[in-house]
Amino acid sequence: MEKTYRLGVIGGGFMAKAILHGAWKSEFLSPSDVAVGEPDDARALEFTHWGAFTCADNRYIAENCDYLLFAVKPQVFPQVAEELKGCRLPVVLSIMAGKTRSAISSALGGGVKVARAMPNLPCSVGKGAIAIDTSALSERESAFAHALFASTGAVVETEERLLNAVTGVSGSGPAYVYLFLQALTSAGEEQGLSAEQAKMLALRTLTGGAEMVMANPERSLQELIDAVSSKGGTTVAALESFARDDFKGAVSRAVGAAVRRAAELSE
Repeated sequence: MEKTYRLGVIGGGFMAKAILHGAWKSEFLSPSDVAVGEPDDARALEFTHWGAFTCADNRYIAENCDYLLFAVKPQVFPQVAEELKGCRLPVVLSIMAGKTRSAISSALGGGVKVARAMPNLPCSVGKGAIAIDTSALSERESAFAHALFASTGAVVETEERLLNAVTGVSGSGPAYVYLFLQALTSAGEEQGLSAEQAKMLALRTLTGGAEMVMANPERSLQELIDAVSSKGGTTVAALESFARDDFKGAVSRAVGAAVRRAAELSE
C-alpha cells in the first residue's frame, strides 16, 4: 500500500530542520513529501509554513510514511517508543546519539529495520560531515538514506561500532574548531590586533587552510605543514611551541574523552 508521505520525522528540533532544509533545497524531497511529528505549536508552525504536514500524533506520522526519521533527544525516545507500540513501522533512520540499532528496534517491538546516522552542526549550512550505518537496509533503502543525508554534506558509510569514534571526531568536532578559532583570535588581540581584525584573519586562515586540503587531495597534511614552514622561520617556532605543549596529545585525549562519554551514553 502506497504511503501518504515519503519521509516522516519525529522531532522538529535544530537538526531536523537542517536535514529537511537540505533535502528541500537539493530537491531530493519536496515539502509535501514530508510529515513532521512535533507537539510544540511554534516549532510545528515553521514546518507548516514551509509546506510540510505537521501534527502531534506520532502514530499517524509513523503509519503514513515510507521512512521514519527519529530526531528526538535520546532521553525522549522511550516515551515515543511507548506511543508507537503496535504500529507497523517503516524503515527507521535515527540520529539519536547513544541509541544502538538493536536497542531502537527492541524498544519499537522488534523486527524493525534501523539505520543510524551521526550528523554534525555544519549540516545546517550544507557543509556537514555525516557517518551512517545502513547495513540493515536493502540497496534501495540505503540509497534513500544516503541521498537524504548527502543533501546536508558529505556522507561516509561506516560500521555502527565506530559511531562513537565518529562522535568524538566530527560530531563534537565543530566545538573544537570554534575553540581553536577563539584561541587564535584571542592570541591575535594579545599581539595588538583589534578583535575584528584578529577574528577575520583567524577565520579566513582556518577556512582557507581547509579548502587547500580539499583542493590538494594528493598532498599529505604533513606536506602542507612543510609548505608553510621554513627552517628557522616563524612557523617552525610556533610548531615547536605546540610540540612542547603536546598539542597532538591534548587533541587525542579530548577526542578520547568524547568517545568514552558516547560509550557511557550508549549503555
